[in-house]
Amino acid sequence: MSPTSNNPRNIALFGSTGSIGKQALEVIRRMGCDRVTVLTGGSQWELLAQQAREYQPSLVVVADVGAYQPLKETLAGTGIQVEAGQESLPEAAGTADYDLCLNGLVGVAGLLPSYEAVRRGKTLALANKESLVLAGDLLNKLAATTGSTILPIDSEHSAVWQCIQGEDIAAIKRLILTASGGPFRDWLIDRIRNATPDDALQHPTWKMGAKITIDSATLMNKGLEVIEAFHLFHLPPEQITVVIHPVSIVHSLVEFCDGSIKAQLGLPDMRLPIQYALTHPERLPAEFTTSDITDWLPLEFRKVEPARYPCLALAQRALKTGGTATAVLNGADEMAVNLFLDRRISFGDISNVIESALDHCQAAPADNLEAILAADADGRRLVQEAVTAVGAA
Repeated sequence: MSPTSNNPRNIALFGSTGSIGKQALEVIRRMGCDRVTVLTGGSQWELLAQQAREYQPSLVVVADVGAYQPLKETLAGTGIQVEAGQESLPEAAGTADYDLCLNGLVGVAGLLPSYEAVRRGKTLALANKESLVLAGDLLNKLAATTGSTILPIDSEHSAVWQCIQGEDIAAIKRLILTASGGPFRDWLIDRIRNATPDDALQHPTWKMGAKITIDSATLMNKGLEVIEAFHLFHLPPEQITVVIHPVSIVHSLVEFCDGSIKAQLGLPDMRLPIQYALTHPERLPAEFTTSDITDWLPLEFRKVEPARYPCLALAQRALKTGGTATAVLNGADEMAVNLFLDRRISFGDISNVIESALDHCQAAPADNLEAILAADADGRRLVQEAVTAVGAA
């Protein structure tokens, strides 16, 4: 159901104070035809209060319980219900009044809200890649039962989605996801190992949160997107490939059996895939992506160098292993990135400790949330053990 002024939808926005959430609110404001009924944020209660005053949702949830009291006091008299705590996020997804859930949360915290939205048969516009990385099989099976639709917001998956409109899926030869290559794409490989967090946070194209930016530097972000693409488009892993595309103009390509290749191009701006997910199958005018293509830099493509980006192969390995291996991968990566940002491990150690976690995990069927969340926790634990063992050696 696309929005119109005569048929507005209720939208639940999870992660409204983050990068995706703020851009989503900008798109919703400009469209002017949907109502935001749920807003959730992490700890930025002042921004969350500002958003709540503008959009007048029925419910606001702040994950940080320490922010509950000042947020509640600020919104006193507005009639807006205020809740707090991580457990309130899936509760909101499971009970609140909405038609479409836009999940812009980062990390495993996004899984349970996604699950609740799908369980209720709601449309899920998904920017939380962990939902599919951890539980893609489970969410797809549940959606088939409840009638829920899962729509991609990541620019790469939105590009694939746009390219395959009207096409026979059986005619697809491969999906080609593009990666900027991050800040180290031109560094000498020996130098990359000792890169600092400040180095790794200097993404050449996108402005994102710290975790996603580090994942872009290791190319784990693209590995997670390969897993996402597998669950979104239902192609074998060997038909999902990655190339380095430094200027980030081509967001993904689809090659067909006759040799034809379709691509979706545009300036790097997340508002376009957000709007496409909210308006599909229609397209609404937008001024934020207008540009003169003669000003674009040359559309260069490079092969991925395995020695420069070992994390991509680890993600592909977890996908081929199947079951809870991708949940272990996710937990291991989140822990490794946190340790790197805390300067407790080197950049080069990120792939080493994730590989160690995969080596020591026992993949099980990913057919229930308990097993999936336990595997994610195992990944974190195995990375901690690997770091402790190195420190004790």
